[in-house]
Amino acid sequence: MDQNVAEVAGTYVPDPERIVRWGYRTFHRAPDDITTTDLAARAAQDALARTGMVTDDIDLLVLATSEHPEYPHWDGSAALGRALEMENRQTLLLNEGCASGVTGLGIVAGVLAVQPEINTVLFVAVNRVSEFHRNRMTVNNAVHSDGAVAAVLRRGHGRNTWLSTEQFTIPDLCDWFRTEYGGAVAPVAPEGWSSRTAPAGHVKVQEHFQRDPQRLREFGRAAITRTLDVVDGACKRAGVGRDEITHLIYINDPDGIADVAEPLGLPLERTNSELAKDHGHMGSADQLTALGRLIEQGSVAPGDLVALTGISIGMRWYCSLIRA
Repeated sequence: MDQNVAEVAGTYVPDPERIVRWGYRTFHRAPDDITTTDLAARAAQDALARTGMVTDDIDLLVLATSEHPEYPHWDGSAALGRALEMENRQTLLLNEGCASGVTGLGIVAGVLAVQPEINTVLFVAVNRVSEFHRNRMTVNNAVHSDGAVAAVLRRGHGRNTWLSTEQFTIPDLCDWFRTEYGGAVAPVAPEGWSSRTAPAGHVKVQEHFQRDPQRLREFGRAAITRTLDVVDGACKRAGVGRDEITHLIYINDPDGIADVAEPLGLPLERTNSELAKDHGHMGSADQLTALGRLIEQGSVAPGDLVALTGISIGMRWYCSLIRA
């Protein structure tokens, strides 16, 4: 259900004005009894209904996730297959943070290249914040939101065609935004610990740069440059020029969208800026949700070249190009 950021931010942080300044209007918070699998299954069923397909038509089920799993030592893609009553089908689980909903498209293309018997793929991206493990308003400079999106991918389909995927990581930054407790290193949080009062993610970033404002500004500029680099890499793979891109769909970060759109020469009307303010950061579901909405609205027309891009844990910069 939708939550008003200005109204509820004070229940997550002691300084709600800082959150409101990020520009989000609303975000989605799933009811406590709705799991990641539940959200993913609903999105998958909607996608099948929209395309007039049934589960027997699917050759491969892909689940891209970006949050804490429901259980350790457990395959969420298999659980989704069970929820959809699939039998004897290949499943694939992707969990490279919020990048997986975009880089996963390139992985699917690779699977299609080596398995000619696969023609139809059900691709699902989901984000369900575990509020025990993370405070959805202090992970980074985004309001984290619950949501799922699904698409049916067909070999040789004439519309919304994947062209290329490019990505790279800066491994030295891999500890940023990690969840400290619940893994093998620290399976149990200390007594009295709560995600509501734990240090915000930006603290670790500031400490990495020894709280030097100049170094922080330099990293901010480098982050934009690296995004442009990964977009250029995707363009090179696809054999197109950066100037041919008609739309930018970035992670749901209003400020970040504006920072990347400007050097690409794209007005905010050709981005997901307004959608981001209403949906919050839905992790791996951001870009495909926005692409679907912009196509439905007529903002993205047949033949348009759309860049799906962003930054994720890793730290990973990534981009997939889609020809509408």
